[in-house]
Amino acid sequence: MEQAVGEPMGDQVMRTRLTGDIARSKKCTVIGGSGFLGQHMVEQLLARGYTVNVFDVRQGFDNPHVRFFLGDLCSQQDLYPALEGVSTVFHCASPSPSSNNKELFYRVNFFGTKNVIETCKKAGVQKLILTSSASVVFEGIDIKNGTEDLPYASKPIDYYTETKILQEKTVLGASDPERNFFTTAIRPHSIFGPRDPQLVPTLVEAARKGKMKFIIGDGKNLVDFTFVENVVHGHILAAEHLSQDAALSGKAFHITNDEPIPFWSFLSRILIGLNYEPPKYHLPYWVVYYLALLLSLLVTMISPLVQIQPTFTPMRVALAGTFHYYSCEKAKKLMGYQPLVSMDEAVEKTVRSFHHLRKVE
Repeated sequence: MEQAVGEPMGDQVMRTRLTGDIARSKKCTVIGGSGFLGQHMVEQLLARGYTVNVFDVRQGFDNPHVRFFLGDLCSQQDLYPALEGVSTVFHCASPSPSSNNKELFYRVNFFGTKNVIETCKKAGVQKLILTSSASVVFEGIDIKNGTEDLPYASKPIDYYTETKILQEKTVLGASDPERNFFTTAIRPHSIFGPRDPQLVPTLVEAARKGKMKFIIGDGKNLVDFTFVENVVHGHILAAEHLSQDAALSGKAFHITNDEPIPFWSFLSRILIGLNYEPPKYHLPYWVVYYLALLLSLLVTMISPLVQIQPTFTPMRVALAGTFHYYSCEKAKKLMGYQPLVSMDEAVEKTVRSFHHLRKVE
């Protein structure tokens, strides 16, 4: 940069430094950027003028505006190049909850996240935003408009959630504003949307096999389902507000569509949109719950002889038959969060994107 005529050298150095700081502030890395949430995150960040790195075990898409770094989350040697020169890290890498691989859950969610924190500090990263889960406070009983003040579940719904609790505690505990390191955790609930590899494909597969005929309970239990674009919006707001308000650091925030919907109504809307019959026969909640409980006891008894991973568990029944929806008031007040996409529009966009799964008469 040439020095302007008459400009003192100190002013030139200061201007150069400020320009560098501004440029760095728009540089970020999405860990897990090849996944469902990660890809949507990358797209919205690019649209908002960010320079984006992706770190993942695989390259899930091609984009000339993105730098890809492939490697093991638990290796600082692999991770460091992706974080060097970056101000913000979005950590949304996680194994699929349906994998039932306890060792993998612990390694990635806990040990891998500790490595992310250490590498962020070593690379001079200022902000770390974690994708957590509202399920970290859910124990299988009704939660209505739950706030972030609820305690962590002492009996998590599964081992995956148990490691997400460890992960969130580790990230929030690493907050150190005095050393310019800010952390926060975003807690979405039941993310859905275009390219979702879990919820819609699993629902359609069950419908094709004739397993979507029954409603557990009276069907009135309200649940949060959160459109992926709203989840991304919450993450980016958190990153942008962390640098302005250190009081946000070390805190968790619920991010939902802010439109709780009956669990079975949501599933029915997706199924009907894809030309499948919605469930219509009711089964009493407590009957189904105790059947699942008996089955889990039986599995425990025979586990020394036979290893079985039942999908019909008391916690799965609780997820389908209880109220669990959460307040976004904290995110609204402190970050100005408002959902960008309404539930009606979100369902329409999602159904349209899965046209290839539509039932042909």
